[in-house]
Amino acid sequence: MAKVRHVRVRRVYEEARPREDGLRVLVDGVWPRGMKKEDARLDEWAKQVAPSTGLRKWYSHDPDKFGEFAERYRAELAEPEAAEALGRLKERAAGRTLTLLTSVKEEQLDYSHVAVLREELEGG
Repeated sequence: MAKVRHVRVRRVYEEARPREDGLRVLVDGVWPRGMKKEDARLDEWAKQVAPSTGLRKWYSHDPDKFGEFAERYRAELAEPEAAEALGRLKERAAGRTLTLLTSVKEEQLDYSHVAVLREELEGG
């Protein structure tokens, strides 16, 4: 299987850039607040690769908990349904640019599930 060429992370609220974005995939478990489906310009909504509601609520974007959050989230990604969805995502994005879309605030992106997911996609 070919590797994902490049993984980008963008907020779903930003205007789509078709020439740069490649495959556009929303990776949040809940639909972004105030966003109409037709305005999102998605290729896919992969909510199966989002952290569980319980994990998301426990973490609450507290940077001090990020290490443990990343470990727990990786364990969730290894569970059958999430692992299958992650594999499909890798297959669809093989050899091209993949843009992970999220509603996470800009200042929290480096400490969010998309940072972990990006690492997983780029690493293997």
